[in-house]
Amino acid sequence: MAVCKQYCFSLVFMTFLYVTCTLAANAQYNVESYGAKPDGKTDSTKAFMAAWTAACASTSPATINVPSGRFLLGSAITFGGQTCKSKAIRFEIDGTIVAPSDYNVIGKADNWIKFVRVSGVSIVGGTLDAKGAALWSCKSSSKSCPDGAGTLAFYNSNNVVIDGLSSQNSQKFHIRIESCHNAKLQGVKVSAAGNSPNTDGIHVQSSTGVTILNSHIGTGDDCISIGPGNSNLWIENIACGPGHGISIGSLGWKEQEAGVQNVTVKTATFTGTQNGLRIKTWARPSNGFVKNVVFQHAVMSNVKHPIIIDQNYCPNNQNCPHQGSGVKISNIKYKDIHGTSATQVAMTFECSKTQPCRGITLDDVNLTYKNHPAQASCSNAGGTSSGSVTPASCL
Repeated sequence: MAVCKQYCFSLVFMTFLYVTCTLAANAQYNVESYGAKPDGKTDSTKAFMAAWTAACASTSPATINVPSGRFLLGSAITFGGQTCKSKAIRFEIDGTIVAPSDYNVIGKADNWIKFVRVSGVSIVGGTLDAKGAALWSCKSSSKSCPDGAGTLAFYNSNNVVIDGLSSQNSQKFHIRIESCHNAKLQGVKVSAAGNSPNTDGIHVQSSTGVTILNSHIGTGDDCISIGPGNSNLWIENIACGPGHGISIGSLGWKEQEAGVQNVTVKTATFTGTQNGLRIKTWARPSNGFVKNVVFQHAVMSNVKHPIIIDQNYCPNNQNCPHQGSGVKISNIKYKDIHGTSATQVAMTFECSKTQPCRGITLDDVNLTYKNHPAQASCSNAGGTSSGSVTPASCL
């Protein structure tokens, strides 16, 4: 009996130690403990910042809890990581974070929720509601409107994870990853009206090692946009629609501009979108480039431009010196691309007259228009095709 009591006591003591160590190893900070209210009306900005400050000061991994309910972030907020001791901070969001109803409050900020120089930050679950519809309406009228704030952005950060987050009705870009290294976005859901202006779903720029997986994006601009200076991007299992497709670009606005290389877009569906797989550059001098890109396993459903390279981008014929694009495009592969085009020309390669596209390859492409083979259009484009290719290659 004594042995049994001693064993039971030891077991309880060890369990206590395990729980105590686990709690110590992952400090918890609930935003309600710092004054946040889940009523959607009380401004919780200071409470979120206080929770962040406490988590940053932790010498161990930390979790910031956002419980169920609606929490108002009534102003633009920046979470800075320069002085953080913790190298693993997790935002665990069960509720919804909402923006002010008056779009002017955050409309002149670059971003509503911004992380700068952080490392090891994860955002898991939850919804961000930026209430952008009123600003979209303003922009469609002749009124003077602010440019609008992006919803969520990471700048100059490393080892970022965004998992299971929903972003709805952004004023401008939903999620922005810029000058970051090693970012993983998965299970993301983006939703905004198909006519909402400049509401790109996920924008990546000047970053390396970004992975985007298993996400559904419906918005008024590019589902995913890839800006200058990106390398080693992996994009897989994406549902896009409505929207403008997955776009590399626009590139080449600046004469001195970093290039884009080593991009894979694999297993994507496009439903009723303006574009499918697009590369877009300004018709301006530039030393930029796009190379080593693979577009593989894509299904198009009533897409206006399923496959398109447009190097003559010049909206309203402004800011373009009527010269060819200087962006060099090479080694672009399209493999297993199927579906229907909403226009007769389903494959367009309008490349630069000064820097023609090189090394475009088509393999197993089948795009139709009204149950008939679609057409292809080429200008200054060179490459090869293999397997079954419809429409017939014009390379």
